[in-house]
Formats: sequence, structure tokens, C-alpha cells
Amino acid sequence: MATVFEQILDYANRADPYPLYRQLRTTPVVREADGSYVVSRYRDIVALLHDPRTSSRDVVTLGGFISTDPPEHDQLRRVMNRHYGPPDTPGRIDRMAPDLLDIVSGLIDRWSGRTEVDLVDDFAYPLPVTAICRLLGVPVEDEPRFHAWADAIVEGIGPQASPEAHLHAGDASAEMGRYFAALLDAHQQMPGGDLLSAIVTDDRTRNAMSRAELLTTASLLLVAGHETTVNLITNGMLTLLRYPELLDRIRREPDFVIPIVEELLRYEPPVHMLVRKALDDIDIADTTIAAGATIRLVLASGSRDPDHVRDPDRFEPDRHNLQSMGFSPEESQHLGFGGGVHHCFGAPLARLETQIALTELARRLENPRLLADPPPYRLNPVLRGPRHLPIQFDRVRA
Repeated sequence: MATVFEQILDYANRADPYPLYRQLRTTPVVREADGSYVVSRYRDIVALLHDPRTSSRDVVTLGGFISTDPPEHDQLRRVMNRHYGPPDTPGRIDRMAPDLLDIVSGLIDRWSGRTEVDLVDDFAYPLPVTAICRLLGVPVEDEPRFHAWADAIVEGIGPQASPEAHLHAGDASAEMGRYFAALLDAHQQMPGGDLLSAIVTDDRTRNAMSRAELLTTASLLLVAGHETTVNLITNGMLTLLRYPELLDRIRREPDFVIPIVEELLRYEPPVHMLVRKALDDIDIADTTIAAGATIRLVLASGSRDPDHVRDPDRFEPDRHNLQSMGFSPEESQHLGFGGGVHHCFGAPLARLETQIALTELARRLENPRLLADPPPYRLNPVLRGPRHLPIQFDRVRA
């Protein structure tokens, strides 16, 4: 008989794994037949995300600094952040807002005269791809090339990935590395205002990172910078179409999109699991996780833990608007961007993209509605989101 975790991995349960997460939490730490430990409660996940006895080294397929541990991780992340965010470059992401609005508006403008679209192919995928290309300085016309590489890399992530998928992911990573080697050389010779140009023309960066580290980090930013945001935007619109009164509220109160996105990160997160390795025996929830064992942190289960948040299976954006609803500050803390030293590097950009996207979809689509519920989902149980989201509307507002 399949374990609860094996049922979660089964594609038949991809559209709604949350009842299985409730079952999983009845035994907070479960040892699977392969020797891995599955952790599902909020407080235990948070403890392990901050525990220096857990390691990310060689357990994350995407590579880059998320596959390293402190102090190496901290140094690499600090170097990359120098050109990405505070304190050295505090306005880079905020300055992208007008550009992001132009991208969103342009995509929706294309629907004039139509009444049906696939929100994934026609919107949720091209938006973050275009945005991350502009941020990094990657030619967007190369998208067909790195789309195939990104698909192969993502298919190599997760407990279900086959040996062939791991092999294809490795080949794709190597191809992407060669691509970025040529691109970084071009940026060094003719720098622009993009992130990669800033990095390769900074002596401090070149002295702090090896060529290999720079290439794997560039690949990480490109893949992670759009794959997860596709899910966040798609899960967001799917949820709002199930709660149409919230779409109306966004139209009336544009700032309401801020708690909407925070609640989406809790309620329908783009990443459902993270993997760590135990560097030592770790005692947690009356269980000893053996040194060397793989640990699977089920973030999506933790964010719906009733010991952490009231009425966790209800989509309630106002729980993140503490002054109006009286929820405790702890209840607004979710695991949608992970936690600890590996808290999502791209969180500010993902938030901004999703806020702008959902606001404009709410404002410009007249009477939007789902054509399939549940929609078809992607195969991957880790990066969970609809593969397609067909929607219908009466017209596109100017």
C-alpha cells in the first residue's frame, strides 16, 4: 500500500494534495522506505530551515549558491546581492515596475477581439521570462533555447525524477553553462545596464567568485527567476477565479493585491517541497533523523498547519492585513519563499510581478471565468502549478 507521501507524489492527486497534507501532519516526521525523512509541521520545518546541521550541498539540482552552505553560501549571495538589492542597489527591482506594467499591458492588449486564452501560454509564462531576461540582460529571442533547458532541469527536480531525467538535467545545465559563458564575455566587452553586466564588470565580484560559480549562478537566476513565478501567477488567477468577489475587490482597492499575493504564497505556493541533508543526528518531533539522511521539508503542508494559522484551508487575504482583522503577526508568516539562509533570492521581483499581473487581469478582463476546474497540472510535485489554465471572458477593457 502506498504511503501518504507516495500518494502526494502520485499525479492523480496533483490538483488537490491538501487533504493528504492533513494526513501527513498526523505523524510530523515520517521515515520513508528509501531512508528519507518527510517533515510536514510548520514549527519543525522552520526549525530545520534554520538548523546549521542541515545542508543544501549537492541536493538541489538547480545549482548555484542555493546548492552551497555557509560560509560559502553567504559570501556568494552577498556578492550577487550587491547589484540586486539593498543596501548597495536598493532600487533595481522597484525601478522595474513601469517596465513590468508595459509587459503586462502588451500581453493583455494582444487579446483584443478574443474571448478565450490559455493564461499559462499567453500570459503567466511570457511575463516572467521577459522580465528575467531584461533584468539579467539575456536576449529574449533566445527563449526557445533556454525554455528546453529549463524544462529538462525542472524535470530533474524532485523525488520522482528518473535517472534519465537526472541525466537530461545535467546535459541541459552544461548547455546552459556554455551559453552563459559566451553571453558573459559579450557583456564584459560591451556592458549595458543589466544585472549580468554589473556583475562581470565589477572587480570585487570577479575576485570573489570563480568562473564556474558565476556561470552556475547565472543559470540559477534565469531558471528559478521565471519557473516559480509562472506557478505563482497561475495559481493566483485560478484562486481568484474561484473567489470572484476578491477580483472585484482588487478593482475597487488596488492595494488589496498586496495581502492577496501574501495569502497566495501561503495557500497555493509555487514550491511545495525543499530538500536538505542531515550533517549530524537531529532530534525533532520525538524522532531522530540520522546523519546523512535526506530530509524533505513539505513547505505547502507547513503553511496550512492549523497549529500555526487559524482556519488554514480558507483563502483569507485579510489575515495579512493585521490592523483590520486582528490576526497575530505569526499567522501572517508563511513558507512560500522558504526560510533561513536560503530564503528566496528573487522574492522581491516575484512579488512585484504577481501584484502587477493580478491587478491588471482583474482590471481589464470583463467577467473572467474558468473553462476547466481543476485544470491540467504540471507533472512535477515540487514546482506545482497548472500546465494550462484556459479562461474565458466577455471582452478586454481598454
